[in-house]
Amino acid sequence: MSGQEPQLANHPKATAFAANLNVDPPETDSAVPSTCHPPRDSDTAEGEARRLTKLGKSRCRNFKVECPPVDCGADPDGQQPVSASSSSREEKVSSLKTGLVHVARKMPKNAHAHFILGLMYQRLGQPSKAVLSYEKAEEILRRPEVDIDRTELLSLVQIHHAQCIMLESSVDDSSDKELEPQELQELLSKLKESMQSDERQAAVWNTLGLILLQTGRLQSAISILSSLLEVSPTNYDCLANLGIAYLQSGNLELSEKCFQELILKDQNHPTALINYGALLLCRYGSVVAGAGANAGGGASADHVSAINVAKKCLLASLNEDPKAGHIWANLANAYYMTGDHRSSSKCLEKVRMAAKLELNCMSTRYAVAIHRTKDAERYQDPSEQLSWAGNEMASVIRDGDSVSVELPIAWAGLAMVHKAQHEISAAFDSEQDSLTEVEEHADYSLKQAIAEDPDDAVQWHQLGLHSLCAEQYKNSQKYLKAAVARFKECSYAWSNLGISLQLSEQPSQAEEVYTRALSLATTDLAHAIFSNLGNLYRQQKHYERAKAMFTKSLELQPGYAPAFNNLGLVFVAEGQWEEAKFCFDKALQADPMLDAAKSNLIKVVSTSR
Repeated sequence: MSGQEPQLANHPKATAFAANLNVDPPETDSAVPSTCHPPRDSDTAEGEARRLTKLGKSRCRNFKVECPPVDCGADPDGQQPVSASSSSREEKVSSLKTGLVHVARKMPKNAHAHFILGLMYQRLGQPSKAVLSYEKAEEILRRPEVDIDRTELLSLVQIHHAQCIMLESSVDDSSDKELEPQELQELLSKLKESMQSDERQAAVWNTLGLILLQTGRLQSAISILSSLLEVSPTNYDCLANLGIAYLQSGNLELSEKCFQELILKDQNHPTALINYGALLLCRYGSVVAGAGANAGGGASADHVSAINVAKKCLLASLNEDPKAGHIWANLANAYYMTGDHRSSSKCLEKVRMAAKLELNCMSTRYAVAIHRTKDAERYQDPSEQLSWAGNEMASVIRDGDSVSVELPIAWAGLAMVHKAQHEISAAFDSEQDSLTEVEEHADYSLKQAIAEDPDDAVQWHQLGLHSLCAEQYKNSQKYLKAAVARFKECSYAWSNLGISLQLSEQPSQAEEVYTRALSLATTDLAHAIFSNLGNLYRQQKHYERAKAMFTKSLELQPGYAPAFNNLGLVFVAEGQWEEAKFCFDKALQADPMLDAAKSNLIKVVSTSR
């Protein structure tokens, strides 16, 4: 009989992990969303040019929570297109900047001209030049001979001046060390005092929150932004940024609450729909059943519903920016998760177009590489798709900078390509030398990801999974133990450690580890661990205990195909052929792609005649 071996639980970088342990790794393994790239706090220059006496808004239009981190590799087709529209825009911006510089020189006492020039530099990401323009505008407005109502404009200039000084200082201060408690309390005290005297100072404090977010000081950012929201509850930009901070810190519930509140208050906020859609993909996407993980018709209805909401949010956000590659990438991910591969491919074409228009946009390139890899895995196709994906991933590491690329994630992306190459090569019975070379590539890239961040339990877990797939059980146990040492509550790592112990014929230790995994598991995973534990008991010929575990698995997840298959194997061992055929039939109804159940059913039918 074809026994259903315990299966490995792969999971993405995101905090919400999910996978099935008895079948092929789920197709949603590496597609989440998201890395978040902190937003830029930019004011709407056009509006302020028209109405200088009104408070400038600091709406962060440029933040997009994206699928995995980031790449800018050479196009696999060898094309190097030039964007005419992008070039035209650059010419217009350059012309406008030249005109503003000319006006400022010809009219040295015109505070408005210097202010608009400062806004231009700020929008172009040149805070140093913006500071000089704002200082000049402030100097003019403080002159007693200036006969204008300058109070509102002066306040606006000062706010932008402060923002640019903070942004400029953040370039030099890349420390990710959280603020000291005393320092944080002093800042919070100043925040409340300044807001009582001038509510427009909210823009400055929002900028500080963003800088803390950009430099990885998430808890400090959350403290600043949540305190600002208490005194300025209608500051929707602050609410959006707080949601982003919670998302990056792994608190998906509070992040979801922020984005839901934001959408209810301001459906047209430029980041609300994008980030809420990305959040839903991050929170629910990794547990949507893929091939070999079918759990019955309505088992994952809530998760599928959440992904459908994510699709609606992302589609709505495309109305504002139809060429945004990051939105198309997340939308492609959403379609892929629900099995609509045709729509996913169409979205991916949009991502590729965006990548050609934005040659330096790492995230769109990375997304293309991810989807190439997933398609190769889905079709078990060892074609040049994986070579292209590998080249694109490698270019992320080679060409990316520390601002746009998180190297641990970039190396993890390259490792994912190498792991797929190894698994597909093994399935196609490749020559041993070639298989060993691919295996070594995967091992190297995974270890590089760990070297970039030795405390990242996820990468230790992935290295353990790779060793487990390569049947290097001692190494896999070493790496998986390193994973649980860094993240003791990770039920996936505990479950996979149990699998490794079981396959290396250490049943008593495996049972103990499975029990630990069950104590930590959520309902999304517990059914798979029960099925693995049932397999352990079946191998020990403790058939009644095995049946109890499989029954428990099916109670938690009715229609879980691997549990039906494994229960059928127990009935085969007991000589109960009809019961065995019933179980294999149920397994195939739930998952027609489960080859083990097909093989077992054929053998049972042949044997029972």
